[in-house]
Amino acid sequence: MREALFVKQNKDKWKLFEDVLDRKANLSPDKLSDLYLDITDDLSYAKTFYPTSKTVFYLNTLASSAHLKIYKTKKESKNRFVTFFKSEFPLLFYNYQKQLVIAFSVFLFFFFVGIFSASENIDFVRLILGDSYVNMTLENIEKGDPMAVYKQANELDMASYITFNNVRVAVFAFVLGLLFSIGTLYIMMQNGIMLGSFTYFFYHYDLLWESSRTIWIHGTIEISVIIIASCAGMVAGNGLLFPKTYTRLESFKRSFKDGLKIMLSTVPFFFVAGFLEGFVTRHTEMPDWLALLIIITSFCLIIFYYVIYPHLLHKKYRSL
Repeated sequence: MREALFVKQNKDKWKLFEDVLDRKANLSPDKLSDLYLDITDDLSYAKTFYPTSKTVFYLNTLASSAHLKIYKTKKESKNRFVTFFKSEFPLLFYNYQKQLVIAFSVFLFFFFVGIFSASENIDFVRLILGDSYVNMTLENIEKGDPMAVYKQANELDMASYITFNNVRVAVFAFVLGLLFSIGTLYIMMQNGIMLGSFTYFFYHYDLLWESSRTIWIHGTIEISVIIIASCAGMVAGNGLLFPKTYTRLESFKRSFKDGLKIMLSTVPFFFVAGFLEGFVTRHTEMPDWLALLIIITSFCLIIFYYVIYPHLLHKKYRSL
């Protein structure tokens, strides 16, 4: 789109925002926040396609002035939590789909590395998962209950422990991303190889279907949000690697803030994954259709919220 057309399509909206900031017009806090998000989206677009233009300077000035007046002088809306998950985060995450694809691709690549390595030497699984876990699982297989590991602890204790452990891994992936994004890719490698070797281990003992239908009940969300947390780490780390027109410090501040928002978005999903692993996965006697329903629903929820919805919302705001 040519810059002149871009300005023509959006100038009325920008003028309204100016009037609100100058107290010449009034909008509800929620509508004002939505308009602010739209302005920052326009700024991002302008920086991409017209980086040296006066339009970028104008929108940057407008957004900077608005930030102080909207977020520092107005009282927080009672619906702030809802607004974050409904519009603020999805619009933000639209800009980081590339990092999500990279994190997923790295994880998928090393998942197959894990499968290949285990297929070449089944003892590779012991190297990755540890002798104690492998021996325990082999004992459970002999007893006719290969998924018994999910039934050992009390439901609430297990759900709490799993949630804490998953959050720990996710935070670790995010923090390591500060090492110029290299650390977070290491976490993807580690988890990909682990899951790949784990998968082949059960395939080796003709338990691929039984293990998959059980593990992915909670694993669909659990693995997905770990990948998303790694994406957050890459976002933060890229601020150091690619400062663009900002100073390296300013670029890092911005990218770190965006990374934290991505991390915040995963919190509810970690609780869901912990609940599923603690209270649902243990019921290995459940029919296949129910297990598949949970897995497919979880997968669709993740894909919709982190991939489809950001694109739909961005398209909606671009058409205003």
